Amino acid sequence: MNGTMHAIRGHRRGGPEELIYEVAPKPVPGHGDVLVEVRAASVTPGELDWDATWTDSFDGGSPRLPVVPSKEVSGVVAELGHGVTEFRPGEAVYGLIPFTRDGAAAEYVTVPAAGLAAKPGSLDHERTAALPLAGLTAWQGLVTHAGVTPGQRVLVHGGAGGVGSFAVQVAAALGAEVTATAAAGDADFVRGLGAETVIDYAGQRFEDEVKDADVVFDTVGGDTLDRSWRVLRPGGVLVSVVEPVTPPEGADARAVFFVVEPDRAGLEELTALVEAGRLIPQVDRIVPLESAPGAYAALEREHRRGKIVLRVS
Repeated sequence: MNGTMHAIRGHRRGGPEELIYEVAPKPVPGHGDVLVEVRAASVTPGELDWDATWTDSFDGGSPRLPVVPSKEVSGVVAELGHGVTEFRPGEAVYGLIPFTRDGAAAEYVTVPAAGLAAKPGSLDHERTAALPLAGLTAWQGLVTHAGVTPGQRVLVHGGAGGVGSFAVQVAAALGAEVTATAAAGDADFVRGLGAETVIDYAGQRFEDEVKDADVVFDTVGGDTLDRSWRVLRPGGVLVSVVEPVTPPEGADARAVFFVVEPDRAGLEELTALVEAGRLIPQVDRIVPLESAPGAYAALEREHRRGKIVLRVS
């Protein structure tokens, strides 16, 4: 008997109202896995709408109920699965959990070792838990897919949000000239992240303010994404993390839509930026594990600066 733990679980597909704080079986690490004693986890907008949260695939596979949400974890190694040699019990780690596996809204979670890295020493577990998904999304979008280089002009849509706040910081750390859209009340906050110019998305049209951008990093989608083609220079790149995107007819620009992937090397790059003082995870609030249903509800109805984090232990 491997024992039990407290966890947030959903027994049928739905929104925050389907999440229950209850006693659940403690997971057992498989080959290549690490059993992590969770200290903190982070919740993500839209997570309860993803097929991968509730099934075994990204596009409507077989249900795997009940499920544990939250794909970002910071904690301590409790046990190593067969074949894992790069970590040791008691070591502080953090990482991104594959979307089709149970998450970290629990006292324990199993994570493939390849998706974990040593926790940044300068951060507590709560701020570390805000780093993996949003930080890797920003890193992979700007570095892997857009190839941002020093001196380029980057426009970030949604610069105060969970992903956008990382995109502003990462782009600035890469040496780019950063412009961001945000609510007027968030302008000083976003400038503090590294944006040279902040555009009030409610009071200004960004296409009237930005010209010849090398990269647009979109976290908003819809009309904002459609209008973004107007601000790109010839040969520029539009990266969306919201929806698939196709360049309009005649556009001399490249389009990228991607889903972030667990990546130890990327986590280590983020850690280096953190330890150099170039990247600070933005936490909107910290709530106890049992309040996770309310945290997911808040994602749907409230304006936030940064991530909502669950304190587990």
